[in-house]
Amino acid sequence: MKCSTCQGKAAIEIRRHNAAFCGPCFLGHLERQIQRAIESERMLAPAERVLVAVSGGKDSLCLWEVLRRLGYETTGLHLDLGIDGYSPEGRKKTEAYAEAHELPLQVIEVKQETGFTIPELGERTRRPPCSGCGLSKRYLMNRATLAGGFPVLATGHNLDDVAAILFGNVLHWQTEQLSRMTPVRPATHAKLAKTVKPLIRVTEREAVAYCLLRGVDYHEDECPNAAGATLLLYKDVINQIEAVSPGSKQAFYQEFVKKVQPHLAAGETVTLRECDVCGQVTTGEVCAYCRMMERARQTTVRRGRVTRTVLEVPPA
Repeated sequence: MKCSTCQGKAAIEIRRHNAAFCGPCFLGHLERQIQRAIESERMLAPAERVLVAVSGGKDSLCLWEVLRRLGYETTGLHLDLGIDGYSPEGRKKTEAYAEAHELPLQVIEVKQETGFTIPELGERTRRPPCSGCGLSKRYLMNRATLAGGFPVLATGHNLDDVAAILFGNVLHWQTEQLSRMTPVRPATHAKLAKTVKPLIRVTEREAVAYCLLRGVDYHEDECPNAAGATLLLYKDVINQIEAVSPGSKQAFYQEFVKKVQPHLAAGETVTLRECDVCGQVTTGEVCAYCRMMERARQTTVRRGRVTRTVLEVPPA
């Protein structure tokens, strides 16, 4: 198999592009894909200050590396989730990358910020760990972006992620979530940061290949809380379709964003306001994060048993 660019020996085949690349040509190809996504979706302005959410895994470090090489002024943001056997390694990889390239990095320890690690939060609220983790991440990352005066937050969601999330939302006709599924979420409120997903044209496999070829040392383990998650099932289903029909995954997401999402967003009538407790954006009197934290605080854990007390916050 020959490289589609230089005709040398190919190292990786990308069937949805009907192309194969040697190592050096693949690096240029992937970086161009990210640059095109940034430009076509107007994610970032040239030389814009960007806060990059970095877990220490392949996707976020691939993103940080490419943005750095493209010349953006980046600062890393790492959330230490307090998950035993997992979080320390992610933090170690993130800090090592920042130090090696002399890049600024902000680390937020969830335990210090909220009083609970992510596992403790799941136990006290009886929510699936991924649910409380996702809500905490969105809240803390939005707050950090605004507090640091950054115009935009970039996350490492790749093509596999967004296609699987779209598949799940379509499967259950979550129209509210579907209306918000765009590569760019604008700052529609003074307390809401703009967020972008520059890896929407890059798969997990390609992010891994990029990191290996660039020598980016990333955290290889999956989060232990992800075991059995429905998102992994959706990814597996979509990958099976992709294996038979290359290009289906990218077309599924891109055509949705182009042809369907605008119609759903046009019918959205959400009024944003500031949370009575924390001041961040919500649609009710108290935001979902504050309700979750109040629930956790009013729960007592004794010898492995969870005891609830009366909530004092308004219902959802």
